[in-house]
Amino acid sequence: MSSFLPAKAMVFAAGLGTRMRPLTERLPKPLVAVAGKPLIDHTLDRFAAAGVDTAIVNVHYLAGQIEAHLAARKIPKILISDERETLLDQGGGIAKVLPWLGQEPFFLANTDAFWVEGPADNLRCLAASWDPEKMDILLLVAAVAASVGVDSPGDFNMAPDGRLIRRSEREIAPFVYTGVVSSNPGSSRRRHATFFLSLRFFSRRLRKDACSAKGLTVVVSCRHAASD
Repeated sequence: MSSFLPAKAMVFAAGLGTRMRPLTERLPKPLVAVAGKPLIDHTLDRFAAAGVDTAIVNVHYLAGQIEAHLAARKIPKILISDERETLLDQGGGIAKVLPWLGQEPFFLANTDAFWVEGPADNLRCLAASWDPEKMDILLLVAAVAASVGVDSPGDFNMAPDGRLIRRSEREIAPFVYTGVVSSNPGSSRRRHATFFLSLRFFSRRLRKDACSAKGLTVVVSCRHAASD
């Protein structure tokens, strides 16, 4: 267990949002509102509450709208990683901002899932579970039974020691990935040329440990989930 809380986070906001069309034809997915708040604000508000100082946000599709929306935010401090010319995907996006992230562990987050907090702060629990001597990455996962909007048979099983095991093709798994990670910068640097943050990458390359989210997790992967 660790008392260290990452001061920086990278928030992925550059995607095309194709699965949420037509909502995203004129509005980038991170600005789609759910429960009266844009998805990216759900994520950034959680980071602010946990004490994260700086959030690096990558932009590509309808980038100007995201920049304008974030211009007034003070906490966390926003740094924009501009990918207008070339969409770098998640791995390339991380590699580009490694100099900004520094030497300490950091958070990574998508903007298509958020949670209603339970009895404890999930990000602080994630940080407290981080062990850099043993872990490459630590994923925040949620029980499928405590999640809304999950349209898959789950992502992972969890071993007694907290390690994640990717479900087999025809298996139903009890945990779903929330899109939030604590990562070792050394792991990212060693693999910066091919680092691709995806479930396939998690399942084959790195040791994967997990922290189980408390509360209700909402996954917004399509326009129907957003409207509901």
